[in-house]
Amino acid sequence: MSATTTPRTTVTEREARQVAEAARQQDWHKPSFAKELFLGRFRLDLIHPHPLPDEESVRRGEEFLARLRTFCETAVDSARIEREARIPDEVVAGLKELGALGMKIDPKYGGLGLTQLYYNKALALVGSVSPAVGALLSAHQSIGVPQPLKMFGTQEQKDAFLPRCARTDISAFLLTEPDVGSDPARLATTAVPDGDDYVLDGVKLWTTNGVVADLLVVMARVPKSEGHKGGITAFVVEAASEGITVENRNAFMGLRGIENGVTRFHQVRVPAANRIGPEGAGLKIALTTLNTGRLSLPAMCAGAGKWCLKIAREWAAEREQWGKPVAFHEAVGSKISFIAATTFALEAVLDLSSQMADEDRNDIRIEAALAKLYGSEMAWLMADELVQIRGGRGYETAESLRARGERGVPAEQILRDLRINRIFEGSTEIMHLLIAREAVDAHLSVAGDLIDPDKTLSDKAKAGANAGLFYAKWLPKLVAGPGQLPTAYGEFKHDVDLSGHLRYVERTARKLARSTFYAMSRWQGRMETKQGFLGRIVDIGAELFAMSAACVRAERLRGEGVHGREAYQLADAFCRQSRIRTEELFGRLWTNTDDLDRKVVKGVLGGAYGWLEEGVIDPSGDGPWIADASPGPSARENARRPFGG
Repeated sequence: MSATTTPRTTVTEREARQVAEAARQQDWHKPSFAKELFLGRFRLDLIHPHPLPDEESVRRGEEFLARLRTFCETAVDSARIEREARIPDEVVAGLKELGALGMKIDPKYGGLGLTQLYYNKALALVGSVSPAVGALLSAHQSIGVPQPLKMFGTQEQKDAFLPRCARTDISAFLLTEPDVGSDPARLATTAVPDGDDYVLDGVKLWTTNGVVADLLVVMARVPKSEGHKGGITAFVVEAASEGITVENRNAFMGLRGIENGVTRFHQVRVPAANRIGPEGAGLKIALTTLNTGRLSLPAMCAGAGKWCLKIAREWAAEREQWGKPVAFHEAVGSKISFIAATTFALEAVLDLSSQMADEDRNDIRIEAALAKLYGSEMAWLMADELVQIRGGRGYETAESLRARGERGVPAEQILRDLRINRIFEGSTEIMHLLIAREAVDAHLSVAGDLIDPDKTLSDKAKAGANAGLFYAKWLPKLVAGPGQLPTAYGEFKHDVDLSGHLRYVERTARKLARSTFYAMSRWQGRMETKQGFLGRIVDIGAELFAMSAACVRAERLRGEGVHGREAYQLADAFCRQSRIRTEELFGRLWTNTDDLDRKVVKGVLGGAYGWLEEGVIDPSGDGPWIADASPGPSARENARRPFGG
C-alpha cells in the first residue's frame, strides 16, 4: 500500500471530546489548592506551613543521592553521549547496579522505594549531567510499566514484572501513532481477543525507550464484541515478542542519546493476564499515571535552571566589557536576576507538588500539570537567556570550545535538549486545554447542561435552577477578601515583605474567577473554541501558583534557618517579575488579535497569501507528511538494541 493511501480513523469533533471526557478523572475526593485558586479561593492553608518529608525518607533519599552523584561524576561522560548519540551500555549497567531503575518501586519488589520528592531530586541531578539519561530513567518509571502497575495492576502482575523493572528491565510507554497525537479517539492499533490472548496489530511512533526496552506498556483498541466491552485498553507486552519490529531509531535536534523509535506490531500475541485494568480503561490509566508522572519533566527543568544560573554567574563575573564584569551591566544583570528568581520558583513549585503527592492529602492533578507547563516554558526561556549571556560562545558547541582551548560549556546543547519539554507528555497547547477543562469544571458541573445541544428543555431548566443557586452563593464571595486587608498574611513580613505578594495572589485569584465567569456568560457553548483566552487564563493561574509556592518555600527556609534572608529576596524578585507577566496576561484576555488571527489563518490555508512564499527554495524534498501506518508485517530490519545485548 502506498504512503498516500494509509487508512485513517475518522471521528467527529464531538466524538473526540466524548472519548477525552470519559477518560478524565471526574471526581474530586480531596482538596486541591490549584482548583480552588481558579475558583477565586486562595486556600493558603492547603500549602502552608510547607509540608515536610519524614526523617527516614530524607535519610534514605540523601544516601541514594550521594551515591548517584558519585556515579554521575565518575561514570557518565555527557560529551561522549552527545558525540555518539548513544548512552553507553556500561552507564546503564551502572544505573542498574545502583538501583536507579527502581527508585519509585517498593522495596518488597527489589526497588528503592524513594518518595516522589527524592525521585525528582535524583532526576534533576542525573538530567543536569545528561538529559538523555534523565529521559531514559523518567520514561521507564514515570510512564513506563512500574507506575501503571503500581496503581492499577493485579498482585500477580506486580509480582511478575516489578522485580524485573526494579533491577534489570527497561520499560517504555506506547500511545502515540503516526497519525494520532493528542486525539486518542482515532487510535488505530487494535487488540483483538483470541481465546486467552489478545492479538495486537498497529504502529506506534515516538516510543521513548522503545528501541532498547524489555517491557512495553501498549495502548490498543479492543473491538466491542460478545463478552468484550472493548475500547482503548492497556497491556504489558514483552518487547522481544514475535511480530514486534523496531522499524526506526529516531533522531532529534536535542536529547541525542535518547532511544526513541517506531514500533510495529504484527499479529503479536499477548496473554489476557497482561491486560492492565478492564477493557476500555486504558486512556484513564494513562492519564492518571501522568498526574504525578508529569512531575519528572519539571524536575529536570528545575535542574537545568540551576545549571544555567551556575554558568551565568561564573561567566558574567569573568567576562569584562567596558571596564567591568558584564554582570554589572543592567542589560545582562536583568537576565541573571530572571534566571535566579525563576530557578528558585521552579524548585519551589516542584518540591511543593512532590511533597503533596507523597502525602496524598490533596488532589494534585492540576498542580502537576501546572508544574509541567510552567517548568517547561520557563526553563526554555532561561536557557535562551543563558545563550544570549554567553554571546557567540553560547551558540558554539562545547566540542568546538574545547578544541580551541576554552571550557566546553554546552549552552547551545541545553537549549536544544530543553526544547522537547514543551512538547513531551502533553504539549503546551494541550496542557492549556487540559488544565482549562479542570479550571472550569465547577461551572460545567452546575451549568453544563445549559449549553449542551443534546439536552432537553426540562434538563436545561433544571440546570438553570442549579446554576442560579450556585452562582448566588459563589459570586458575592468574589467581591472582597483578605487580599484587601493591609495586615493579612503578616507572618510573611520580615526584613523583606512577602505579605503583599500573597495579598496580590488572593485578589488576583478572585479577579481570575470573575474573568472566567464573564467569559462563560459571554461565549457559553463557544467557550471551548476560545483557546487563546483559555491559555491565558491557565497561564495566569500558573503564575499565581508559582508565586504562592515561592513565598511558602521562602518562609519554610527562614523558619529552618537555612538561607532564609536570601530565599526571601529571591521570592520577592520572582513575585515582582511574575506580577508584571500576570498583568500583561490580564490585558491580553480582552485586548488581543485572536479574531483577526483566525481570519489570517483562513487566508493562509485558502491560498490567499501564496505569493508571500515566493522567492525561496524548500529543501524538504518529497514524501508524505505522515508515514504509512497500515497494519501488516514489517518490511524493515529490526533496529531493537537492548542494553548489553
